[in-house]
Amino acid sequence: MGSEYRLTLVTGGARSGKSRFGENLISNHGDRILYVATAAVLDEEMQTRVKKHRSDRPNDWITLEAYRDFDRCLPTYYNSVEGIFVDCLTLMVTRLMMDGWQFDWEHIPQEKLLEIEESINIEMDKLVHGLSSLKVPSVLITNETGCGIVPENRMAREFRDISGRVNQRIANYAHEVYWVVSGIPVKIKP
Repeated sequence: MGSEYRLTLVTGGARSGKSRFGENLISNHGDRILYVATAAVLDEEMQTRVKKHRSDRPNDWITLEAYRDFDRCLPTYYNSVEGIFVDCLTLMVTRLMMDGWQFDWEHIPQEKLLEIEESINIEMDKLVHGLSSLKVPSVLITNETGCGIVPENRMAREFRDISGRVNQRIANYAHEVYWVVSGIPVKIKP
């Protein structure tokens, strides 16, 4: 396909314009873009959001609905895409936190939290390694969850903390990182 691997992370708050900015970035790399959708569509509101996202992006983009096991699903796109867009890591973390973990989150033991976070890190590593194996540019979207108030319940606090550490982990792998505020991107990592 002629491109080279380059990982770009785009972060920002809800409705900051990060997805639109990221879509514009990846569309500069060609027409055959793999759109990795990590959200679970569990209700009418989410169905409406997904429908809007689909209508906003080009028709020739390929959609992969996945949030785990990227070591298995990404290689099938080798030599068939010019770029990859992942939206979003925050929803991926949410799904992985809930995936098979049934606990009273207010009283969850610390060792279980560590186990959950380690399983999330493993899946994030599978994503990054899967992306690099395709040798095309990739743009990943994530929410910055640490700028608001401290959540009232423990599950939300643990989510905030885990997603913050995941963002740091991915930013470390990334060649570029952008922070989007009110639709304005600011490059924070060269």
